[in-house]
Amino acid sequence: MIIMELFKGLLNYSEYLKENPFHKNLGVDLEDYGSLDKKIIRDTYSSVDPENKVPFSEEMDDLIRLHYLTTSRKVTTILEIGVGKSTLVFDHALEQNKLKHGDFVNKNLRRSNPFECHSIDNNKDWIEVSKSNNPSMKNVTFYHCPCNVTTFNARICTLYDNLPNICPDLIYLDAPDQFSPIGNVRGISTNHPDRLPMSADILTFEHFLLPGTLIVVDGRTANARFLKANLQRNWDYHHSEEYDQHFFELKEKPLGIYNQRQIEFCLGSGWK
Repeated sequence: MIIMELFKGLLNYSEYLKENPFHKNLGVDLEDYGSLDKKIIRDTYSSVDPENKVPFSEEMDDLIRLHYLTTSRKVTTILEIGVGKSTLVFDHALEQNKLKHGDFVNKNLRRSNPFECHSIDNNKDWIEVSKSNNPSMKNVTFYHCPCNVTTFNARICTLYDNLPNICPDLIYLDAPDQFSPIGNVRGISTNHPDRLPMSADILTFEHFLLPGTLIVVDGRTANARFLKANLQRNWDYHHSEEYDQHFFELKEKPLGIYNQRQIEFCLGSGWK
C-alpha cells in the first residue's frame, strides 16, 4: 500500500520533531500544543466561511508528514498550490535537503530549480500573511495568480491564470477555496457553501511530469476524485481517511538517463 511505503520511516512524531525542529519557525510551543497527533474539530461552516480572514491553527501531524515526505524523498522542487503554514515547513525541509544533498544534485542531476518551493495563491492577503510569519524564508517564491471558473473536458472546474514554469517532483494541492474563483459557466460556479473546490490545474500539465512525482491533496476529496477520474498516466493512488489526505505517485519507467538518475538518488534503486 502506497501510504505504508511513503511513511515507513516515520515511526515517532516527537522524535522526528526533535531532529527537525521546524515548529520553532512556526512559533509553536509544544507543551501548549499537546499531543502531536491530536485531531482538531472545527465548526460545521468554518471551512466554508467566505468572510474568514484568520488562518486555521496548525495541525502538527499533517505538517510533520509533509516535512518527512520532502526530506525522505530528497525532494528538489515543490509546487505548492495554496500558501499557509505548509509554506514554512517546505522552506525548512528544502533547506535541509540543500545542505545535505546540494553538491550531488548540482553536479549529477538535471534539476534547474533545485531546492525551491514555488507557492501560488489567488489571495494576496494570504500571501502577505505567509511572508510576514517568517520573513527569513530562503527557498520560497510567491506568485499571486487569479483563478477562474472554467471547464476541463466539458466539466466545470477552476484554473489559475498563470503557473510557475517549473518541473516539480512534489505537488501539494490545498487551494483555491470555492469562493474566490471568478466567474461561472452557464450560471454554475463553486461560489456556494454546498459546492466543493475543483482545481484542474494539474491535469493541464500532467504530461510534463516526471516519473517519481508525488501529488498530495489535502482534504478536498471531491477534487481528488476529479483528478483521479481525469489523470491519464500510471498513478498509484491512495486516500488516507485517517490523515484526510490523498496521495498520487507517478509510477512509470524513467524517461531517460537523467530521470533514472534522479529516481535512484531520491527514491532508491528499488523504486518501481
